[in-house]
Amino acid sequence: MAHEIVIHIVDDEEAVRKSLAFLLTMAGHAVRVHESATAFAAIAPELENACLITDLRMPDMSGVDLLRRLKEADAMLPAIVITGHADV
Repeated sequence: MAHEIVIHIVDDEEAVRKSLAFLLTMAGHAVRVHESATAFAAIAPELENACLITDLRMPDMSGVDLLRRLKEADAMLPAIVITGHADV
C-alpha cells in the first residue's frame, strides 16, 4: 500500500494558509501548514511522500529561495509557487 502524500503549505499569511488547507482537506488531501519558509526548510530533508505549495513573496525567504535551499539540501520535492502579486 502506498503512503499518503502530504501537501505542505508554506505562506506567511494565515488567511491564505487556512483557506488552502481547508480547500485541500475538503478535497480529501492530507495537509500541513507552515508559517515560514525557514521553518519548513528545517524539516524538509526528513519528509517523504510530500509536495509543496509555497508563496513567492515572504518576509524570511522567497518561495524561489526556498526551492534553491531545498535543492542544495538534496531535499527537493514537487512544488507549486503561488503569488497574490500581479507585478511578478
